[in-house]
Amino acid sequence: MKQPTTTWRPGLTGRIALVALGIVSLLCGIWGGLIRLSLILPLPSNNANWITFHGALMVCGFLGTVITLERAVGLGKLWTYAAPLLTGLGALLLVLGRLGRPPLLLIAAGSAVFLAVTCRIVRLQRALFTLVMALAAALWLVGNCLWLRGWDINQIVPWWMGFLVLTIVGERLDLSRFQRPSSWSRPLFYLALAAFLSGLLISAFSPAAGERCLGAGLLALAAWLGRFDIARRSVRQPGLPRFMALCLLAGYVWLASAGLLLLRFSPLGLGLHYDATLHSVFLGFVFSMIFGHAPVIFPSVLGVQPSFRRRFYAHLLLLHLALMLRVGGDLAAWALGRQWGGIGNALAILLFLANTISALAFPVRPRMPSPATDAKRSLER
Repeated sequence: MKQPTTTWRPGLTGRIALVALGIVSLLCGIWGGLIRLSLILPLPSNNANWITFHGALMVCGFLGTVITLERAVGLGKLWTYAAPLLTGLGALLLVLGRLGRPPLLLIAAGSAVFLAVTCRIVRLQRALFTLVMALAAALWLVGNCLWLRGWDINQIVPWWMGFLVLTIVGERLDLSRFQRPSSWSRPLFYLALAAFLSGLLISAFSPAAGERCLGAGLLALAAWLGRFDIARRSVRQPGLPRFMALCLLAGYVWLASAGLLLLRFSPLGLGLHYDATLHSVFLGFVFSMIFGHAPVIFPSVLGVQPSFRRRFYAHLLLLHLALMLRVGGDLAAWALGRQWGGIGNALAILLFLANTISALAFPVRPRMPSPATDAKRSLER
């Protein structure tokens, strides 16, 4: 008798469709972001949502959909796929120009399902990293609920930031279990996490004090990751491990930069310092993590073998050089530098998509050793 299976996932076409929903949000968010930099680009039917909800499309539409899909594939339960489906459809309504509560309700519902998914993971494995990931999901849901209640985007962004930062921190905690723990690691992490969460809560009532506390928390988390993350060791390995480690370490520098900007310039308001801080986190830190993990995450979601190419360093280098130009343009009030930095960041993300898709579509086949090579190895032994 055939044994019942314990996991389920949609076919390749269904998973590709969910990834495509996220990528559509990403592309439209990039387009809207370029228009926000005063570039003259067309919009379909004067769809201002691409501009107004640039951040929401990037965070909830792309990142939220991809992260929730990855967890759904890992658990293999039918109900877990509701999270990426709801967030992807909600973002699609924004892309199509739909206003009002329906898109927000779908995205909030997707984040609520995702919180249930992370709680299920905690029940299956109670550990620090699963608890941090569940906390990240809760922050995302709170932010989306505040969005539904009509709060301004700049008041919601810290909660979205908490979702992404703690999701990544949880992932790194998971991998750090495989190295010898330090007696100072856990206490220092708890202090950094407490500062970050305190700043998040205080910022809802007192922006200046909350942002400074949030900045201290980001700086502490960046220092903790730079000291205790396994990337410090894996950077010495060749190939994909080195590429991933360089992405991570560069991201930690940007996370620390965002913390310093918050400490120096709070309250940020909606000016150039606000732009520099947000893009240090969401581009410098978050997209560095995406670039580093994509060679593993996308193959696991789509059910194919991971594939690494040296050309991946091109989009990584372009991302950071362009971001330095953009942040420098923000701090110096140099409009042309901001524009060219934003264009460079957009090109880096497009190059990342092209490199990733081509690597998945045309994987490198392992070379079969020739008889002469086998004989040489035998003699060497």
